[in-house]
Amino acid sequence: MNMARLLLSLLLYSASALVFSGTLVIEIEIRNHLFYPAEVVVPAHKKVKLLIYNRDSTPEEFESYELNREKVIVGNSKAVVFIGPLEPGEYPFFGEFNMSTALGKVIVR
Repeated sequence: MNMARLLLSLLLYSASALVFSGTLVIEIEIRNHLFYPAEVVVPAHKKVKLLIYNRDSTPEEFESYELNREKVIVGNSKAVVFIGPLEPGEYPFFGEFNMSTALGKVIVR
């Protein structure tokens, strides 16, 4: 990963991360069948709340075999997915209804 991409990831992580009652909240948007940000960085060994906004008018499914999560998010709505605590590593996720474009990953450090 080049330095500019790393800095952008850190900036997006900082901008999209909120702390709510001691639980880290990461906001992710679905727009035009893409996840924004496509990569999120979370701390190891901590529970994390993913707050996913589907800005498209069509439904999308947040799915990850590695995270053992699957959630349909209807168009123009939001959903909550809890993950963790996780070991360091990379955990891919995808939108099952748009598998060629809706791709992302959780990076645990």
